[in-house]
Amino acid sequence: MTFSLVARDAATGAFGMVVTSSSPSVAARCVHLRPGTGAVASQNITDPGLGAKLLDLLESGSSAEEAMAKLLAQEPDTEYRQLTAVGRDGRTAAFSGARTLGTHRTVEVDGAVAAGNLLSSPAVVDAIAEAYAAAEGELEDRLLAGLLAGRDAGGEEGPEHSAGLVVVEDVPWAVTDLRVDWAEEDPIGQLAGLWELWRPQKRDYKLRAVQPALAPSYGVPGDL
Repeated sequence: MTFSLVARDAATGAFGMVVTSSSPSVAARCVHLRPGTGAVASQNITDPGLGAKLLDLLESGSSAEEAMAKLLAQEPDTEYRQLTAVGRDGRTAAFSGARTLGTHRTVEVDGAVAAGNLLSSPAVVDAIAEAYAAAEGELEDRLLAGLLAGRDAGGEEGPEHSAGLVVVEDVPWAVTDLRVDWAEEDPIGQLAGLWELWRPQKRDYKLRAVQPALAPSYGVPGDL
């Protein structure tokens, strides 16, 4: 009921993730990013706590493969989990437990991992990875290209209802954190529309935090 993509931008060191699901508010449970450390997806029969644990292992110096192996060795119920990770060096890891739901697949490419479960076909995940690798632009553009390709390749076995796009850079908060928590139709398309709205304002809002004297006004009522 979920497909996703985690990635590291080799040029900037930013980390990002896109995800969609038939269930509500998927990004609130499945997206785990830490600036300068890594990106983790925790999905399928989801345990959100595994995201922070994997990020802690990455932050301690473990590679993505080492962190995944350590986590799987110490956690119960891993047969229900689907996990992906990319570390600060761009190395990746992926795991799908024996009880991962329906048709499922993971694909690792340079600095990124695509994964999904309850898919219409395994080709969905290949389409995500291929579109991401071929795309240009900001990390958000490339992540969305992957998610849109997954949708167009057939997506989930049933309809998607929620989606999220999150990116972290060199500050302690997410510079992009966009979510469609429930939509009857095409949450991925709605998410792409939110990115088009956010794209021209993203840098200005970051500037407001780090150098407020230089930040532009948006001309809202009361803003002098």
